[in-house]
Amino acid sequence: MNRREFSMLVGGAAARWAQRASAQQQKGAAGNPAPRLDWLARHKEPILEPGLPIIDPHHHLWQRPGWRYLLDDLLTDTGSGHNIVATVYMEASSMYRDGGPEEMRPVGEVEFANGVAAMCGSGVFGKTRVAAGIVGHADMMLGSRVEPVLNALMRAGGDRFRGIRHGVSWEAEAATLRPNPNTHAGMLADKKFREGIAVVGRLGLSYDVSLYHTQIGEVADLAGALPNTRIVLNHVGGVLGLGSYRSKQEEVFSRWASSIKALAARPNVFVKLGGLGQSYTALRFDGDAEPPSSEKVAARFRPYVETCITTFGASRCMFESNFPVDKISYSYPVFWNACKLMAKGASSSEKVDLFAGSAARCYRLNGLV
Repeated sequence: MNRREFSMLVGGAAARWAQRASAQQQKGAAGNPAPRLDWLARHKEPILEPGLPIIDPHHHLWQRPGWRYLLDDLLTDTGSGHNIVATVYMEASSMYRDGGPEEMRPVGEVEFANGVAAMCGSGVFGKTRVAAGIVGHADMMLGSRVEPVLNALMRAGGDRFRGIRHGVSWEAEAATLRPNPNTHAGMLADKKFREGIAVVGRLGLSYDVSLYHTQIGEVADLAGALPNTRIVLNHVGGVLGLGSYRSKQEEVFSRWASSIKALAARPNVFVKLGGLGQSYTALRFDGDAEPPSSEKVAARFRPYVETCITTFGASRCMFESNFPVDKISYSYPVFWNACKLMAKGASSSEKVDLFAGSAARCYRLNGLV
C-alpha cells in the first residue's frame, strides 16, 4: 500500500470513528484547538542545517471530531525539509479499546502506535522511523494494582514500549478555565499514585509528566522519593498563561525559573524543550495576524530554553515538537528552524544531545543516531 492509498483508506474511515473518538477525547484534557492550515501556509522559509539528525521525542496521532492527525499528516510534517530520523509517540487518549476493563482500555492506543511503527519500520513510508519509541498511559491511581496494565502495555508495544504518561495538570484557576475531571490537587504526592510510579520504575520504564509550572516543585519531591525512576518533564514544565496568569508573565517566569533550577538537582529528570505554543500558554502565536518566522519563535522561547539548558545541561534536554498540539502556533519547519537558532551557540556535542542524543538515551533508541 502506498501513501496515497493509505490516506484514502484512513480518510474513508474517519466518519465512522468520529463518535468514538469524541468519547475518548473526554478521557484526557480537552480544549486544544485545531490548527489553521491556510494561515500556517502563508509563511515559508529555507530549512536551516537540513542534514542535522533529529529525533522528535513528543508527538501524537489521533482522530477527533473536526481534527484528524494520523500517519500521513505527520509524514507531511516530518518530510517538510528537516532530517527527522525517528520519533517517540506520546499518549493522547487516542484509539482506546471500546470494551473490556476500564483500566485496560489504554492498551489499544499502544497497539495502534505499534502498528504505525511497524508500517514505518518497513521503509515503505520513507526514512523516518515513526514511533520508534512509544509512551502509553496507565492510571497511576491504581497504585500497585497497575502492574498487570503495565505488563499488557509492554506486550502490546513490544520492544518499542518505553514508558507511561499520566498527566496531572491542576491549578485552581486553570481548573476552572480548562477543566480536567481526571486530575486534582496534589496527585504526585498521593500514596497510591507514588505506588504506581514505583512499579513503573521497577519495570525499567520511564514516567512522562505533564503539568503546570506551579506544580514543578511536586515533580522534584517525586524524583527525590523515587531516585531510580526516570522522569521526563514535558513542555519545560507547562508555563501557564490562562486567566490572571496571562498578565503577569514576568512573575510567572521568575517562579518557573526558580522551580526549574531546583528540579535540575534531581539527576533522574530529563526535560523536553517545547510545548510553549499550545493553548494554555501566553507564548502562543495563533492570535497573530500572520504566522511567525523562526526568528520570532526563537526570540520568544529563548529565555525558557536557555534556562533549561543552563540548569539541566544539554545531556538532559531534548527539543520536542508537541505536534499537532503546537501546530496552532507555527509550522513544523518553522519550529525546528527556531530550535536550531536557539542552539546556535551550542557546541557540536551539545547540539547532538539537544536534537537527538538525549532523546535516544532517555528512550533507549539505540542505533538511530
